[in-house]
Amino acid sequence: MCSERDSGSLSMLFFPFMGQGHILPTLDMAKLFAVRGVKATILTTPANAPLVQPFLARANVSGCPMISLRLIPFPSGTGLPEGCENLSSVPSLDLVFNFFDALPRLREQFDWVLRELLPDCVVTDAFFPWTYDAAAELGIPRLVFHGTSFFSLCLNDSLLRYRPLESLPADAEALVIPGLPHRIEMLRSQLPGVEWEEFFAQFRVSDSKSYGVVANSFYELEPDYARHYREVVGRRAWHIGPVALCNSDTNADGSARGYEDAIGRDDCLKWLDSKSAGSVLYVCFGSSGDFTAAQLCEMALGLEASSHPFVWVVRSDRWVPEGAFEERVRGRGLIVRGWAPQVLILSHASVGGFVTHCGWNSTLEGVSAGLPLVTWPLFAEQFCNERLIVDVLKIGVSVGVKKYTAYPEERELVEAATIKNAAVEVMGSGDEAEERRRRARELGEMARRAVEKGGSSYKDMSNLIEELMEKKKNAVQAQPLPLV
Repeated sequence: MCSERDSGSLSMLFFPFMGQGHILPTLDMAKLFAVRGVKATILTTPANAPLVQPFLARANVSGCPMISLRLIPFPSGTGLPEGCENLSSVPSLDLVFNFFDALPRLREQFDWVLRELLPDCVVTDAFFPWTYDAAAELGIPRLVFHGTSFFSLCLNDSLLRYRPLESLPADAEALVIPGLPHRIEMLRSQLPGVEWEEFFAQFRVSDSKSYGVVANSFYELEPDYARHYREVVGRRAWHIGPVALCNSDTNADGSARGYEDAIGRDDCLKWLDSKSAGSVLYVCFGSSGDFTAAQLCEMALGLEASSHPFVWVVRSDRWVPEGAFEERVRGRGLIVRGWAPQVLILSHASVGGFVTHCGWNSTLEGVSAGLPLVTWPLFAEQFCNERLIVDVLKIGVSVGVKKYTAYPEERELVEAATIKNAAVEVMGSGDEAEERRRRARELGEMARRAVEKGGSSYKDMSNLIEELMEKKKNAVQAQPLPLV
């Protein structure tokens, strides 16, 4: 079988972490490279194929070159249920570490695919640090994809580099993160626990040896941190986002960003069209946003008390306590049980604000739509992103969550009055609210310009492709001539 390296064009293998928030931006990234003439291959496991295949079918008929799909089996004997191959399908939080422990066991299958395809470059998730060694053995450059902001990467580097928690007095809760371009203060309780420290340290070592990092961000959004990451952290990096904007020319990709939507596109647009410009608050907490019944009740009462029209996306297996809430907000509140066409909703003229968990994909989608945000982080890097949104970009209002935890029952209750006040503040008409909206609109315009021809992200991707092509050319020229 001929390897892709035999071809004159650039070939890249993309290997995303098995979670919706990682797979979707990787697919968008692969599409962006494919549109620029790169042969792109997505590598994943069989249970994740239904999430990937519809995207590839749309991408391959929309004018870009063929993006191919390769499947490798997920390891067995992991303590996970059969077919549990995506983080969202892990049945309990107690099994999350089983899922992560299974990932290095993909190495043998990854090696096999790598040796068969011999791509010119691999783009693998930060959660797969072992892919560096596999690629290095074959002389293939590895690019790392973290799926988060430069700001978050810089903040995590400072935590590992300076270890400020070690010198923080036992009775102190707040700390200033050292070594960053801005004064960033966080609470001890908003940072991940020590059980994750060794895990993150693996990434740091692997990142430092890899060819570089591709970031789903754009320079104008966080220029100080793009520079800091390159110059102080010392990583080669290319900003190529917001990658989701590669779908702005197709209705299908804008309204189908994962699993099947719980509301039809036409029904959603009809409801939004009935509302005045900038009046609707969109509320969604991503694929992992689970809450207790008590918190859902407070959320419902807070949204009702805000007096603003809203679209509220809730997990299909969760709902507010019994009562007349839905009847009271009928016509003013659209409740979506399951998945919603988020990009479609955020880009609608009637939407004026976004209540978000601060996951990076959702944050970028809100920024790209030019919207101010109500920040409600839960875990992961979401508390870092909140500080970027509120303290640096100044386009957000926080509900004041203080504790990092993936367990809903361990979270402090955010009361209805707090939710109402944050909603009113972000949707209000005062000078501060107007200034927040102005900044958000400017960032939305910058995001769109960044991915257009001549924009900062377009140029950075061009530079990366040219560099990889030159590397490929030099590798071919260095090969010995065949013996006659």
